[in-house]
Amino acid sequence: MTAMTVTTVTTMETRRQRYLDLMSAFPTGVAVVTSRDADGAPRGMTCSSIASATLAPPTLLVCLRIGSGTLEAVTSNGGFAVNLLHEGGQRAAEVFSRPDPNRFARVSWRPSRFGLPWLVDDAFAVAECQVSHFVKVGDHAVVLGEVRDIAQITATPLLYGLRGFASWPVPVEQRPETGLDRWEGLSVGTAREPVS
Repeated sequence: MTAMTVTTVTTMETRRQRYLDLMSAFPTGVAVVTSRDADGAPRGMTCSSIASATLAPPTLLVCLRIGSGTLEAVTSNGGFAVNLLHEGGQRAAEVFSRPDPNRFARVSWRPSRFGLPWLVDDAFAVAECQVSHFVKVGDHAVVLGEVRDIAQITATPLLYGLRGFASWPVPVEQRPETGLDRWEGLSVGTAREPVS
């Protein structure tokens, strides 16, 4: 075991940098949270702050930046979609991590069963959620959403850690017995044909 060095954090900037270093050392899956604003325009942002909050009822937790168009859309719409990206989705992750008003023109997407933006070419799964709670924490809002629908195929997830993208180290094999070898749940057509 390696000895741990204890560092006392003195300035706010040092504390911020140490915190960023800490969190970059914790790899996570990559998702794009999407919604539609009051005018029906699609909004979305890359988000790695996602967690399962509870199984009964199935609820996801996402953290969105206060003042972002995505949070405003989630607030006005009352729903959001969590698009879990597969290993080929790095470009989409990068597009949705930058302030680009034309994000949705740069990726392939279509409305999901509940009308939320579904990144059909970059996501191996999409969970549609209805907002149940908001909590403001610093410069972000913790948004809890009860899962209303899920569509998923078997694919290798995209990961982010140590300030870089990677794939799951062992490629995920398709296992037809899981039922994840086809899109289920979302009744939309073309591209990857979902099953109704």
